[in-house]
Amino acid sequence: VVMDVNVLRTLPRRELSAGLAEVIKYGLIRDERFFEWLEVNIQSLVAMNLDLLIEAIFRSCQNKADVVEADEFESGIRAILNLGHTFGHAIEVAQGYGNWLHGEAVSVGMVMAAKLSQSMGWLSDKDVKRIIRLIKSAGLPILPPAISVEKYLELMMLDKKTKDGQINLVLQKSIGDAVLTDAYDPSMLRQTLEKSSQ
Repeated sequence: VVMDVNVLRTLPRRELSAGLAEVIKYGLIRDERFFEWLEVNIQSLVAMNLDLLIEAIFRSCQNKADVVEADEFESGIRAILNLGHTFGHAIEVAQGYGNWLHGEAVSVGMVMAAKLSQSMGWLSDKDVKRIIRLIKSAGLPILPPAISVEKYLELMMLDKKTKDGQINLVLQKSIGDAVLTDAYDPSMLRQTLEKSSQ
């Protein structure tokens, strides 16, 4: 596999930021040290520092490869690669594809997952603020469009992780530790969606 980072110079800034959402995801799901590295270097990544972009891409690829290798047939841990995606896909569908870039929708989804994780007592207020600050620093949105709670739930039910009518979500035990779970209070999910839809 050859990756020519100079191709990134051809992207509009919005597209580059959308790509950084997936990079941030790897720090959140399994690599706290990478998350901390991103906090230090995010402005330089947005400014297209190619040496740092190479490092970010390498570490992202390594994280993904490790997860996929551990779960080649998608029977368990691989689902953590979908942090933010259950919320994000609902946003993409509700808004119409192309109006929100995938990375923009995922970035908001990661914020929503962080807030639900906080409601469950897993993430601290400080950690949620760190997540939001990093996502904003990448030039990404943190607030979703206005979508009703019922519409969110309807669209989230279409997610491939939904089983037997139960929406399984990738949530965070801490920065660098994500888990696929259905062990959340549905009222907390509804509250998260209500706050997000205001």
